[in-house]
Amino acid sequence: MKVFVTGATGVMGRSVIRALQGAGHEVLALARNDESAATLAERGVPSIRASLFDRTGLVEAMEGCDAVANLATHMPVGTSGMRPGAWKTNDRIHVEGSRNVSQAAAEAGIRRLVQESVSFLYADHGERWIDEDSPIAVSCAAEPVVLAETHAQHYASATREAVVLRFGTIVGDDAVTRWRLARARAGQAVGLGKPQSWTHVVHADDIGGAVLAALTAPAGTYNVGADPVRRGELVAAFAEAVGQEEASFYRRLVLRLGGDRLEWLTRSQRVSSDRFARATGWTATHTRFDAGWLLPMVAEAASA
Repeated sequence: MKVFVTGATGVMGRSVIRALQGAGHEVLALARNDESAATLAERGVPSIRASLFDRTGLVEAMEGCDAVANLATHMPVGTSGMRPGAWKTNDRIHVEGSRNVSQAAAEAGIRRLVQESVSFLYADHGERWIDEDSPIAVSCAAEPVVLAETHAQHYASATREAVVLRFGTIVGDDAVTRWRLARARAGQAVGLGKPQSWTHVVHADDIGGAVLAALTAPAGTYNVGADPVRRGELVAAFAEAVGQEEASFYRRLVLRLGGDRLEWLTRSQRVSSDRFARATGWTATHTRFDAGWLLPMVAEAASA
């Protein structure tokens, strides 16, 4: 199968390219600039220069492909996300970019679209389990992601299938994880929400296998991640990884100042990925979060 990938140089894209190539699929990637094209070439991935905001260019780029995996994001790291306008690019990618990708895929005759999404769309459910039928809670921060899912759903037809993957919070070889480790090492807060509440995470390396499985999954929306973990356990693992006795949670004042951008990251979400596992046979290789997920980044920082 020939798969067109957007967001190919990001943490999700790197994992997906490895999985697709390992399974023998042909990969064609979208490159935003010469630097991205060079990075992809080093990984043995041919690319086409085009923009998410140029639908005509996307149609031409997708010609001859069998499926599209839309993984494009632009996530601010750390406190930079609190600055005015910090999320403007990421929101535009989800609102306009995902619409262009889905419409271009339809025009190009692509039969399958895989759209990334996030599981922290769900409302706070306390101790109750969350599956794909559980209600979501739409806020100003969440609305662009909901629209991206909607564009994928509008793409679907009698001859086209869309799969939406609601990933947990990514932990692994990415900028956000490294930033949180640096904060934990400095004795600064890394936890959001209440220690006894639940959160849903996914190891960066497991994203590729999930997108690979989505190429043959029944159309629909699926949760993807490891077993849910208590927030207190997650914060303790960050402290353990950097040799600290403990790590702390952000104070309520900070959360209030963060508004919607932080609120949906504090909800108690005991998310199940069982439906995706049953539908595809996919299972996470990193099934339960612990400090071991973080040690490669800690070793990398120590050797730098």
